Amino acid sequence: MNIKLVDLYRQYEQHKAEFDKAIADVITASAFIGNTSNSFVRSFEESFAGYSGNRFCVACANGTDSLEILLKSMGISVGDEVIVPAISWIATSEAVSNIGATPVFVDIEDTYYCIDPQLIESKITKKTRAIIPVHLYGHPADMPAIMAVAQKHNLLVLEDCAQAHGAAIAGKKIGTFGVAASYSFFPGKNLGAFGDAGGMTTDNEKIAQMARMISQHGQSGRKHSHQIEGRNSRMDGIHAAILDVKLKYLDQWTELRISHAGRYTELLAGSDHILPKVKPGVRHVFHLYVVRSKQRDKLMNYLGEKGISTTIQYPVALPLLEAYKDRGFSANDFPVASVIQDEVLSIPMFPELRSDEIEYIAASIRSFKG
Repeated sequence: MNIKLVDLYRQYEQHKAEFDKAIADVITASAFIGNTSNSFVRSFEESFAGYSGNRFCVACANGTDSLEILLKSMGISVGDEVIVPAISWIATSEAVSNIGATPVFVDIEDTYYCIDPQLIESKITKKTRAIIPVHLYGHPADMPAIMAVAQKHNLLVLEDCAQAHGAAIAGKKIGTFGVAASYSFFPGKNLGAFGDAGGMTTDNEKIAQMARMISQHGQSGRKHSHQIEGRNSRMDGIHAAILDVKLKYLDQWTELRISHAGRYTELLAGSDHILPKVKPGVRHVFHLYVVRSKQRDKLMNYLGEKGISTTIQYPVALPLLEAYKDRGFSANDFPVASVIQDEVLSIPMFPELRSDEIEYIAASIRSFKG
């Protein structure tokens, strides 16, 4: 077999008529740029706000922009500190640095891989203004515990939901705990566009208004009405139309992901590898199915020889990246993250994955002898 980590074309094939019509409709209307009058973008914003459980959704160009714009809209600025997890894509910490604030790294939980709420308080200083929990791999961070710390210290919470569209805790969707939430609609995400795209959700009207203004060159709705210096971060009309089509199927696709994950776990039970765990009461949406192995690199090569694509997310903990070398961190500062970075391996996970492929992948992993 030859199995991709994510096979986006299968999804296109299954819904080709709808996708092609959505693209044609945008072309017919020449509604390419996501300004405030673009009906395709507005339609998706309304649909996703309803899906996510928030009052407002503001579309933007990508997930990284959504973090930066929301931080600015929340009043975070130069000299402030923002707490982030030690394991995530660099966009989480990069967004903090790019607005002039300082990312403060906190180690993660060994079981669920999200930021460890028990370690947050020790990193809070007089400069701390916010926390960015990341719902990593599709498993929600411990938002009740994080919100308790935030409320105690009067901190803002911006949820990074880039990998967890539709995840929930006790029936309450992620993205509705903090003051705002950031989403990526990168093609490989659970809800992905046909290119870079992002979104911002919130119940706070002032934050939503400021986020929209920043993303539209500082305009307040009318062209040339620049009230502030903003930036160009608009979702293309084609991406919005595609996302509107996909949103109808998101819950169905999520259930398939959960089912695939359950099958993997069943087939790999008793193996030498650490498998993903799901916290009771949590809806893990399995953006990724991540196994841990002491012989990760050898396992990765072995699966590659069998035609199975894999990847490592993430091979270096954020504070140990070259980008933060000047901060002087060592592996001892983040003992959990420094171990996990050398063990994690993502195996194929997407809704259209076939049962025979799952069985082949699991059998291949079990046959690995190191």
